[in-house]
Amino acid sequence: MKVLFLGGTGFISTAVSELAVSRGLDVSLLNRSRRDGIRGARQLTGDINDATSVAALANQTWDAVVDFIAFDAATIERRLELFRGKTGQYIFISSASAYQKPGTHWLITESTPLANPYWDYSRNKIAGEDRLMRAYREEGFPITIVRPSLTYGNSVIPLVGNSWDKSFTAIARMRAGKPLIIPGDGLSLWTITHNSDFAKGLVGLLGNAAAIGHAFHITSDEALTWNQIFAFTAEAAGVASPKFVHIASDFLSACAPELTGTTLGDKSHSAVFDNTKIKRFVPDFVATTRFRDGIKKTLAWFEADPKRQAVDEAVNARTDKLVAAYERGLAAAKAEFGRT
Repeated sequence: MKVLFLGGTGFISTAVSELAVSRGLDVSLLNRSRRDGIRGARQLTGDINDATSVAALANQTWDAVVDFIAFDAATIERRLELFRGKTGQYIFISSASAYQKPGTHWLITESTPLANPYWDYSRNKIAGEDRLMRAYREEGFPITIVRPSLTYGNSVIPLVGNSWDKSFTAIARMRAGKPLIIPGDGLSLWTITHNSDFAKGLVGLLGNAAAIGHAFHITSDEALTWNQIFAFTAEAAGVASPKFVHIASDFLSACAPELTGTTLGDKSHSAVFDNTKIKRFVPDFVATTRFRDGIKKTLAWFEADPKRQAVDEAVNARTDKLVAAYERGLAAAKAEFGRT
């Protein structure tokens, strides 16, 4: 099977690329550089938005194209122009954050409505899905939509409010005795999926004719509270008595609007997924990595090289400022009610 990955060396797509190669697929990766190439995959260096790079793909056909880097309807329109008649399947990596916020039912299925009034990222993904479904209905363009939820791997410590690019920040704070913020009371349920588990589901959909026209989420079946997620991370980091501060998501959003999407638009809501559909289409799919085990592997990766342990000082400063503001407000409220 001849497969093209647009992207392919991010922490999600790397796991997918490696598994696809290990299963004997003919994998090509289109990236802007040769950094972090995948052994056994063909590297195509170029920018999908560059006319020269696009011209290099013009005379090629694919059994499947997986797009990790499309984020809106305008980009999807360009992909349609590029891949019409040239792929047997186009897989769009959307996002489970597109599901209805706030939800009206505790269990999320693929039929859960798509609506997120809080996060542009999610609304853009929804618009991309809508355009692809119209292309499927009107012209038979062979689409499959995949919605990952919060997914992590070696290079990501997936705590809400943590730095994404300098993910060791949360660990450095805990080890220094500094507090981390848990939105709300920390009791909402959340699903975190290891990239190696996500890869099993996605690779199983490649070339799967029955999946054309369908949408799938691919997640773990393990649902943990945010308190548990933070506690397991502290345990992996060797921090016996971590300092956690619970702050309401609307407070966080009001003080730091850049957190609105990831809190009010995503992680302040419970996210428990029904994976019946992906298991029906990919019978051998099963997520086997518990978060408690996976986060230990992640910490081991960071600790293997001090260069990986960069700290995001802007996130540090924001966290300190939010905690200080919350504590001042709490002290003032206690005083007003005559409590000390």
